[in-house]
Amino acid sequence: MGVRPPANDDEEPDVIEFGIAALDARLSEADVEYPVESRSLANRIGHLEIPYDATGHTISLEEALQEVDEREFEHEQELLNALHPVFESKREATGNSLLSQLKALVPF
Repeated sequence: MGVRPPANDDEEPDVIEFGIAALDARLSEADVEYPVESRSLANRIGHLEIPYDATGHTISLEEALQEVDEREFEHEQELLNALHPVFESKREATGNSLLSQLKALVPF
């Protein structure tokens, strides 16, 4: 997922990537070869912090991998599909927090 930050009058805003979109970008940079086991992926790039919402909350790839049942991924899409519910769950839990609800009420 990605959202645009508030627009400035003079320039085109950048897109803020989070969730699967952010993970996909980091996997491309890491040059992961498939098939890959979750343990070797965690050892190699598990330290990567992936934002799961537009406000910048993150989860490490290693933590996210621990929440899925699959232990081997034949290709990147299989990995992304397995991790998608983890990111959605985290995003929804943060969005339902009392602090998030209060922020939504404030107009600025």
